[in-house]
Amino acid sequence: MNNSENINKGIIERLERIEQLLVIGAKEVLNTREVALLLGVSVSRINHLAAERKIPYYKLGAKNCFKKTEIERWQTQDKRETMDEMTTKVETQRAVNRVLNS
Repeated sequence: MNNSENINKGIIERLERIEQLLVIGAKEVLNTREVALLLGVSVSRINHLAAERKIPYYKLGAKNCFKKTEIERWQTQDKRETMDEMTTKVETQRAVNRVLNS
């Protein structure tokens, strides 16, 4: 395969991925392959997470299905506080302690 063919193949693969992501964007319930694409991981990783019950999913016969809103919520569940949020929390706690100790 020459360089031009490699470039064309890469472009086609990217367009297919964009098309798949557009379809996913319009759906409310996703299959395992779509969740893997959405999260940027392998299908086997999604199956592993489901088997360990670490990702929210539903059974539809022998297949797993996923509510997109639940996947998005699951994906952002372990938020790390910013330095500003931590500072505000500490300052608030200090103010409460001053009031309680007065």
